[in-house]
Amino acid sequence: MTATFTLLTAGYDSFDERNAGRDGREKPWHVASTVALLRDGDTNVVVDPGMVADRKDILAPLADAGLSPEQVTDVVFSHHHPDHTLNAALFPHARAHDVWAFYENDLWHDRPADGFQLSPSIRLMETPGHTPQDISTVAETDEGTIVLTHVWWTVNGPADDPTSNDREGLRASRRKILDLKPALIVPGHGAPFVPSKNTPV
Repeated sequence: MTATFTLLTAGYDSFDERNAGRDGREKPWHVASTVALLRDGDTNVVVDPGMVADRKDILAPLADAGLSPEQVTDVVFSHHHPDHTLNAALFPHARAHDVWAFYENDLWHDRPADGFQLSPSIRLMETPGHTPQDISTVAETDEGTIVLTHVWWTVNGPADDPTSNDREGLRASRRKILDLKPALIVPGHGAPFVPSKNTPV
C-alpha cells in the first residue's frame, strides 16, 4: 500500500504588498500556506494548516475527499510560523508534529523528526534553511515520491529565501530533497511542481 496526495489549497504570498506605510510600519499583506492531505491506510495527515482566506478553503476540499476534521489523525507543521500553523485546532483528534516532538492532548513525545514514520509510506525529514527548525514530509505514492516542504516558496522562487539566515543550509536541504528524485514538490506558498534542472538550488 502507498500513500495518496490531495491538494486542499494552494498558498500564496504577495511580496509586492510588503511595503512600509507612511508611519514606517509594514502594511498588511496577503499570505496563505499551501495545505495538503496525505492518506495511508487509516492515517490521514494534514500538512501546514495555516493561514487561508477562509477556513472553508481547507474544510470544503477535505469534505470532498470524504473526511471530516475529526478523522484527521495527524497534523504536520513544516515550521512554526503562524501562516503555517494557525488552523491546527480545526483537527481535534490529531497528533501534531514538528521538528522536536509530537503532541497528543497533554502528552509531549520527544523524538528526532528525521526519519520518523507517520505511517508505512509517510515520513518526516529535517530540512533546515527557511528556519532552523524546518521539516519536510515525504510520501511514497503510486506516482512516485512527493515532498511537502518550505525550502521552496513556489516553483518561481524566490531563488534566495528572503527570510532565511542560513543560505548554505537551505541549499543543502534543497539538494537533500532533489536527491530523492521526487515526482512532485509541494512548496510552502504555491502549487505543486515537477522538479527540473531549472529548480533553484
